Amino acid sequence: MPSTDHPVVSREQWLQARKQHLIREKAFTRQRDQLSAERRALPWVKVDKPYQFQGANGPLSLAELFGARSQLLVYHFMFGAGWAEGCKGCSFLADHFDGANQHLAHHDVSLVAVSHAPYEEFQAFRRRMGWHFDWYSSAGSDFNQDFGVSLSDEQLAAGNATYNYEQASGEEQELPGLSVFYRNPQGEIFHTYSTYARGLDLLLGTYNFLDLTPKGRNEGPIMNWVRHHDRYTQAPEGKGSSCCGDD
Repeated sequence: MPSTDHPVVSREQWLQARKQHLIREKAFTRQRDQLSAERRALPWVKVDKPYQFQGANGPLSLAELFGARSQLLVYHFMFGAGWAEGCKGCSFLADHFDGANQHLAHHDVSLVAVSHAPYEEFQAFRRRMGWHFDWYSSAGSDFNQDFGVSLSDEQLAAGNATYNYEQASGEEQELPGLSVFYRNPQGEIFHTYSTYARGLDLLLGTYNFLDLTPKGRNEGPIMNWVRHHDRYTQAPEGKGSSCCGDD
């Protein structure tokens, strides 16, 4: 929680402190650039499995999700079979998609969402949220399981379910993530990167704004304050766990 007992200084003292902090900010920026370069240098895995997805016009292959572009970002949106609405955390993140997509589409990148529920089951929610990004169903495919965002009853019962590259700590069967793919001129597809839990913070512009404010993110459990964007008039809910993990 932010401190309410904060030092108040002269403009000159503030400027001196700000310049010292700027040195650390610039070092962090350089470190982030280096980390991004190392991420791009990771080895790839060729994707040969014939995954199938469902969209508004029928079934599609993974290759068809790319459209005319060579790079594909797939957000694993938590919406399981039989759900009435999507995860609040995923919806919070998805609120950032449409604006980004206007630019990504002109930089050789397609950004889509994929959920485990049948396609028809999330259309009413999509209309309610007013989103325009492409959103597909992976129902009947191993896609969600292979990319670590759908866990079975058997895995959870046996204690061998994994999420974010380690043993899953909760009991949720649907979890969030982002996977990245590349298609070469020969049409071959490669899995280049996946990230989960707090790794998804990079996609949340709202958090970047909050990190600049005096109170910061000012939350207990991660995202416990977040609502579907049409429900912010409701009273805040009690404490609860986050759908997006702690690490």
